[in-house]
Amino acid sequence: MEMHDTMARELLDIKAIQIKTDDYFTWTSGIRSPIYCDNRLTMSYPDVRKQIVSGFTGIIDEMNEQPDVIAGCATAGIPHAAWLAEELDLPMVYVRSKPKKHGLENRIEGHLHKGERVLVVEDLISTGGSSIEAAEALRQAGADVLGVAAIFTYGLKKAHQQFDEANLDFWTVTDFDTVVQLLANDGTLTDTEQNELKEWRAHL
Repeated sequence: MEMHDTMARELLDIKAIQIKTDDYFTWTSGIRSPIYCDNRLTMSYPDVRKQIVSGFTGIIDEMNEQPDVIAGCATAGIPHAAWLAEELDLPMVYVRSKPKKHGLENRIEGHLHKGERVLVVEDLISTGGSSIEAAEALRQAGADVLGVAAIFTYGLKKAHQQFDEANLDFWTVTDFDTVVQLLANDGTLTDTEQNELKEWRAHL
């Protein structure tokens, strides 16, 4: 899992991933967490962006079917979908969180044809809700959704359950367990902090 380790290190170095066991973060969902991942920061680091694209192409190489189209989730998944589509010379679309309220009232922006194989690109998977909603919108438009590729996942049980219920695969370039293990190996996390992080994740 060399790519998992490399990507985890990159995200930690640019402080896209931060850990505070003494003063929890609050996610948009209201969940209180000792770890926070903000992959929007990666846009400012060309070398990190290239590592992410390399991670995504590695995932695609291992897939049983290859995508015809790359779809970005609004908003943070859009730039990564664009860079990946450019690397692969594939068409790209993006999926709004809600249909546009004016003009054509599109939920999906860009040309998508029925039956096309689509890989959804997301920056982060927490509970999985937004990624699954985007995938369902694409399915309703007639796409054959191959799955979701994201930069990072917290590995929450709820996410796995929701993806299973949606009959949807997902893959990530790195994850919670890799980050915790790296920091433990570095001596950055105490045993107490490691246990707190693992217990927090186990209860969600």
